[in-house]
Amino acid sequence: MQFTPIRRAAFVRLLRIATIAMVSASLGACAMLGAPPSTPPPQAGIPPESLARDHFALREGESVVGQMAVMEVKARNTLPDIARSFSLGYDEITDANPGVDPWAPEPRQWVILPLEFILPEAPHKGIVINTATMRLFRYVEGADGPEVITYPIGIGRRGAATPVGWARIVKKVADPWWYPTPHIRRDHARQGDPLPAAVPPGPDNPLGNYALYLSLPNYRIHGTDKPYGVGMRVSYGCVHLYPEDIAALFRDTGVGTPVRIVNQPYLIGERNGVIYLEAHKPLNERDGVRAKRELYARLQRVAKFTGLKIDWKKVAAMVAAANGIPSPIAGNIGGDPLAQVVVVRHPAHLRYAPEVPRLRADAWYVRVADTPKGTEARRLAAMLNHLGPQIPARVIQVGGRYRVVAGPFGEVREARTAAVSMKTDLDIRGATIIRGEDGVFASLPQAG
Repeated sequence: MQFTPIRRAAFVRLLRIATIAMVSASLGACAMLGAPPSTPPPQAGIPPESLARDHFALREGESVVGQMAVMEVKARNTLPDIARSFSLGYDEITDANPGVDPWAPEPRQWVILPLEFILPEAPHKGIVINTATMRLFRYVEGADGPEVITYPIGIGRRGAATPVGWARIVKKVADPWWYPTPHIRRDHARQGDPLPAAVPPGPDNPLGNYALYLSLPNYRIHGTDKPYGVGMRVSYGCVHLYPEDIAALFRDTGVGTPVRIVNQPYLIGERNGVIYLEAHKPLNERDGVRAKRELYARLQRVAKFTGLKIDWKKVAAMVAAANGIPSPIAGNIGGDPLAQVVVVRHPAHLRYAPEVPRLRADAWYVRVADTPKGTEARRLAAMLNHLGPQIPARVIQVGGRYRVVAGPFGEVREARTAAVSMKTDLDIRGATIIRGEDGVFASLPQAG
């Protein structure tokens, strides 16, 4: 089913996450779960371009790929920007960094880049999608042997779950039209966001630029007009990818490719004689009870078959944390040369991070909010910049308060459209449309 634009339900969730009082992240407390130490690493780190993000060689009999990494945050970074730059999804990076404010992280904090993955239990053929981990895996034969290419995905929201089972690609369409179902149109109308019967290709099309149609009726793997919904449950059941990832998948995937969709929140893997566990939050409580029971039964069989001693306390802690970070639970960790966390230098520019145009004296603006709290203002501005399409926003200090201003817009109708989007997506009311740069800095009248 088609991907819904990320409307109020999804962004209310983001607001709730963003406004929780954050405490300083203590990475050392998570050391047993595979996180890096709390003290900044002494070495300069590897260049970001040398870090494997989504292409990995497969060694026979092994099911763990990639390597955990850490990076220092810089001013004006957001976790969604870091995630997209390193081919990660929203939930992946926020689950791995629970003590970090997603929209306004403090500079010089160290964030975990969870770029180590346990492959789903499924044949290494075609495309395998694990809804529980929000990851797509594509198996190919490379020049030097088998490889896996993996991308973060967005999946069906609660009540519209992405189905599990076997399928195949039956059609590929570039620049697809979107025909929202009557149910989707009613849903959007209730939210004050009426939809037309058909949406042509373009920047507002929720299918993005490419769509792979599945043999499961009404389901697709496609792009999105709201990239920062990747890694969350915000669709009506379809699987959506970042624009850059769906372009590569569309180019390299043929009609007839088999697709296996699974729901596996707890993954067991092996690499270099070490047994790893990767635990995610189950998509629903019933799945969680069943999956946990199956996990412990499988681990009992692993212990019996290998003769290795399972660290059951660590297993329980990882299941409770459900942060998606693979960690060894049996075997000699020293025997895995990839087990060490690597330090990555901050890139000169985070790929795809939204840019805010300079102020212009002759433009239109939307004065969104004034607050005495700078962090609160930065969060709100960051969210506006990550809407789809982007509403350019910045924080300006006026006296002792912090003002969130959207713009510049060349025409007043663009400013009005932005104000309507803010109301629909973020429930922001009372925004003021102003003309000219002077109005941006003008003091607000004091309430009497």
